Amino acid sequence: MTPRRIELDYVAAPGAPRWIGVSVLVLALAVAATLMLRHRDVQHQLAALDAAQGLLNADRRSQRPVPKERLEQEAKIIDAAVRQLTLPWAQMIEAIESASSSDVVVLQLQPEAQQRSLRLTAEAKDGDAMLRYVRRLGDNRVLSGVFLASHQVQLEDPSRPIQFSVQASFRSSR
Repeated sequence: MTPRRIELDYVAAPGAPRWIGVSVLVLALAVAATLMLRHRDVQHQLAALDAAQGLLNADRRSQRPVPKERLEQEAKIIDAAVRQLTLPWAQMIEAIESASSSDVVVLQLQPEAQQRSLRLTAEAKDGDAMLRYVRRLGDNRVLSGVFLASHQVQLEDPSRPIQFSVQASFRSSR
């Protein structure tokens, strides 16, 4: 048995025409270009609608009147904050520190911006230390009208310290 001879032809015979494939490719590219242009136009329209909607909403917000009572209330809040900020904080704390001694401990500091006054609560070892502290507070340039508002001996504490309150006014810095 001899093997049968196989003949191979390495040159391909012309098959189906190429114009069909090329025409499908051209048609696909045309459809893709048309879709891209349409997509761009729709994006521009959406951006224009968003901008118009933003302008409409901005007009609606600005047309609402603010009630007079609310404006007055906000003005009072702002005025109180400004008064609180314009208190002579540095001078006030410096005056309290300069009057301090080892016999007196400041417990609470309550400035009243509206009345330009200060209420200070402190604790002293004894009555003499309390009076010396009140006298030193009255000697500074920041506070005026310094007086002892109240005092009480702390009986539950074995060392029996005196808790006291001092009232003072701020001197005008004008």
